[in-house]
Amino acid sequence: MSTRFLAIFALILACASAPARAQDAAAPFDADLQRLAEILGGLHYLRGICGSNEGNKWRSEMQALIDAETPAGERRTRMIAGFNRGYNGFQQTYRSCTPAATVAIRRYIEEGSKISRDLTARYAN
Repeated sequence: MSTRFLAIFALILACASAPARAQDAAAPFDADLQRLAEILGGLHYLRGICGSNEGNKWRSEMQALIDAETPAGERRTRMIAGFNRGYNGFQQTYRSCTPAATVAIRRYIEEGSKISRDLTARYAN
């Protein structure tokens, strides 16, 4: 799992070093950031019900992503909505940790790591 954190950290650094752009203009990687936000929301819920004792770790990762990217207006709203969509989607489906929830966690970690690696490789300076 430490590889995942390194990938998220690298993504945050890449976003922080990206050149400044118009306040509300969409970045070419916004769809990936929104998907990553949705994954973080899903992980925040699923890891909580599966007894990971991580507290607000995934919410904090999301906050770090927002802090690094500093989206404004509609971009910020879309990123936050993605996190909430991921959280609420699993909250409506799972009330306790199940084998399917464990599989979803594993798949989300893999997908989030891939998105982070791809974004870093493509957009890091």
